[in-house]
Amino acid sequence: MTHTEILEKVESAVREKAGFDERVLESLEEALLAADVGAETASDLVRGVAERAGRYRLEDLPKLRLLLKEEIDRLLAEAPRSARSAPAARPEVVFVVGVNGTGKTTTVAKLAARDAAAGRRVVLCAADTFRAAAVDQLQTWADRIGVSVVRHREGSDPSAVLHDALQAARSRDADIVYVDTAGRLHTKSNLMAELEKMRRVAARLVSGAPHRCLLVIDATTGTNGLVQARRFIESAGVTAVVLTKLDGTARGGVVLAILKELKIPVAEVGVGESVEDLVPFEPAEFAAALID
Repeated sequence: MTHTEILEKVESAVREKAGFDERVLESLEEALLAADVGAETASDLVRGVAERAGRYRLEDLPKLRLLLKEEIDRLLAEAPRSARSAPAARPEVVFVVGVNGTGKTTTVAKLAARDAAAGRRVVLCAADTFRAAAVDQLQTWADRIGVSVVRHREGSDPSAVLHDALQAARSRDADIVYVDTAGRLHTKSNLMAELEKMRRVAARLVSGAPHRCLLVIDATTGTNGLVQARRFIESAGVTAVVLTKLDGTARGGVVLAILKELKIPVAEVGVGESVEDLVPFEPAEFAAALID
């Protein structure tokens, strides 16, 4: 649902009866839910709009848009921010996790390309050893952007790959290691346990590792992404979210739900397929794109 569609569903209720009534509130909440804002967040936004409406004579959509934008701005102002600070020990170890099909490997490549362009020494860890061709896909990306990758044969123990990648990174005086983990369903306890094992391996080899854990969520999955995220936050120590496929057709309201309901920052958003199409999340720009 695009930003115009969010409010189009409300417009008829506003026009049928000039002024502000419960029907408009109900239509607004329905529109927000359809935009994947999430039940708790939609209710909070509508409540805020209702409280602010006393200062206005609401007769048209632009005034309703103004009130909603003010509420979204408030939510974003209160949301946690993603901060990247240099870890005490090198290399910095970053786990990239999520379910299959969200774009984890491509996200790893885009992050690595950005760091390499900034002059950082990057090592990629091909720890997704179960998905067919996953290691080859990461190798192709590594060759394209000019960074090294540590890999084992398909079906190898991911923790063993991680161990070797961290040892190699230390010997090469690397600045950062991106760990491309296997896609796993949040409901599969054995796979989540494997991820916990990898965290222990990383901590033994590098103090404080993993220093970041990025959860990749496909924006088109909507509020199902919240269900995924809650389980990963519990088991994987997620520090921030990367939201992929947030292009013109994606329903970006899930960003608000992540910030409000999960209390976790959105670090990056993917807006296309090229290496340059992963950009830091900017709250003000997002609010404008969603409503203006």
